[in-house]
Amino acid sequence: MVASKVYFTNLRTTPSSNLLAKMERLVKRAGVETIDFKNQFVAIKIHFGEPGNLAFIRPNYVARIADLFRRLGAKPFLTDSNTLYSGNRANAVDHIRSAMENGFNPISAKCDVIIADGLKGASYREIHIDGEYCKSPKIGTVIADADIVISMNHFKGHEQSGFGGALKNLGMGSASVGGKLELHSASKPVVNRKSCTGCNVCAKNCAHDAIHLNSNRIASIDYDKCVGCGQCIALCQYGAAVMGDGETSERLNCKIAEYAKAVVLDKPHFHVNFIMNVSPECDCWNHNDAAIIPDLGIAASFDPVALDQACADLVIKAPILSGSKLAEKYPHHHAEGKDKFRMVHPDTNWQAGLDHAEKIGLGTRQYELIQL
Repeated sequence: MVASKVYFTNLRTTPSSNLLAKMERLVKRAGVETIDFKNQFVAIKIHFGEPGNLAFIRPNYVARIADLFRRLGAKPFLTDSNTLYSGNRANAVDHIRSAMENGFNPISAKCDVIIADGLKGASYREIHIDGEYCKSPKIGTVIADADIVISMNHFKGHEQSGFGGALKNLGMGSASVGGKLELHSASKPVVNRKSCTGCNVCAKNCAHDAIHLNSNRIASIDYDKCVGCGQCIALCQYGAAVMGDGETSERLNCKIAEYAKAVVLDKPHFHVNFIMNVSPECDCWNHNDAAIIPDLGIAASFDPVALDQACADLVIKAPILSGSKLAEKYPHHHAEGKDKFRMVHPDTNWQAGLDHAEKIGLGTRQYELIQL
């Protein structure tokens, strides 16, 4: 298979070349202007960040991209789908308010926000791909109806998929609430009783009232109510909430790849990863832990698979930052060349998702890194 081109720029600047200018040059060099934007509705797929989390992409970058697309004749808008778990992005009213709070508004980001799957997450299109795991992914209507999809992705760790990049933002992020249920359908968690401290954080934050402490102050899950969203896994600081035997990180990542394929099927698409504030967990939570590696740069490609692979390789080569979760976990470990995401989340396997994405024709893991 022919290697895909991935373009990369570091974060060094000069008085005549700030980061916004470098990002614009990067996407132009990567070929974004070869897309015909004239009078096209362009979905800029982004994660708005849960209020309280400060690791999400700055809206300044979005404003620069939106301006570029408008100059090319496009009608760009910002979008994301509602969440399955509790929080401030579980319905369109709260979701838009959260986006505005974090600077994704017509003033700061120079772009309007449209929630992809409607008021309560029930607006979607089924896109038939005849996948191995998902036959017809349920994609938020607004994203499915867009003429062009551009993803802008904060590259960071993730407690279930290993890391979150282009595939995660496209696949999981574009799924309607019903689609997210399909993605998590076999991933209902279990509680490791020996590790549970009875802190009750999982129960307090369960959107479906499925977790309670039993008489021994051990978390207990009511599987008639549990939808498998994984919020308890993400929030547990003691390793007590873990994936059940019915699901694996490999299977979840394969589903995400199939959903990502449905998002970009038969339409132009382009992707930008920001390897900055590489937090150990997703931007879905109302906090962000210290970055595990130094900020590296920005990468762009037409191929989301090659892009994620290149970014993962750059993170693997990077040193661990002192004071981070990873440094505390491995205090005397020289981690250059080690898989940082597996070190933080040892039960995950991000490689499986990229392998499956390559298998279904979404892209290739083979890439040529072109540094600007």
